[in-house]
Amino acid sequence: MVFTWLKNRRRKKLLALGVPDSWPKVLQSVAQYRLLPASERDKLLPVLRVFVAEKSFVGTEGLSVTEEMCVTVGALACILILGKEDFYFDKVATVLLTPKEFRAEERHDLGGEATLVEESEHLGEAYQDGLVRLSWADIRHEVEEVGRGCNLVYHEFAHQLDMLNGDMDGVPDVPRALQSRWQDTMAREYERLCDAADHNRPTLLDHYGANSEAEFFAVATECFFDQPVEMRHRHPDLYAVLSEYYRQDPAKWFS
Repeated sequence: MVFTWLKNRRRKKLLALGVPDSWPKVLQSVAQYRLLPASERDKLLPVLRVFVAEKSFVGTEGLSVTEEMCVTVGALACILILGKEDFYFDKVATVLLTPKEFRAEERHDLGGEATLVEESEHLGEAYQDGLVRLSWADIRHEVEEVGRGCNLVYHEFAHQLDMLNGDMDGVPDVPRALQSRWQDTMAREYERLCDAADHNRPTLLDHYGANSEAEFFAVATECFFDQPVEMRHRHPDLYAVLSEYYRQDPAKWFS
């Protein structure tokens, strides 16, 4: 209780200061921010102020973290939570930035006690302990324009939302009233993508989402925010449940 009071008091003081004068210039270089209506930009700034202040941004492999990096990553992450009141990804403590893609271990359950461990190239990772690891080179490329259907920050922070209620299983903290429709829609759309991937058919959603329900939710989130008009047209039920969960309607931003 005391901790919550102190945290809220600290945030109130922080918000009273407003955003640094240098931030608007950085934000203007982020295509996703420029796309937002003025009302959504106004909502984003205080959320971003708290996010950047409360996360530790750490450069790895010789990368020196700059204000541009913190504000850019923060802006993209905070777009996801514009519809969530007083939520700042509290469980995310550290954002690790690498200059480019990095090698990381992948564990594959082979059944029983057998596990296969492999190393492969990754652009990002989200971890249960509140760590997010991201390739800065890929982020810089993705903020140049919208509509590609892919966004590394959206993807990894969707995983963090997924883990709020425990495991990373593709089921975030969905409101009770939405749960039944969420389960039916996500299961149907996931199977649809898996079938298309198995037969190598082109799809709006990235085939990477067929790897698991968790990856499907993250890929669907990328598409929802980056190609919302196309998703609403081709996957209306999926768009509807994501819109209700995120409490946002990004297709309006593109009109």
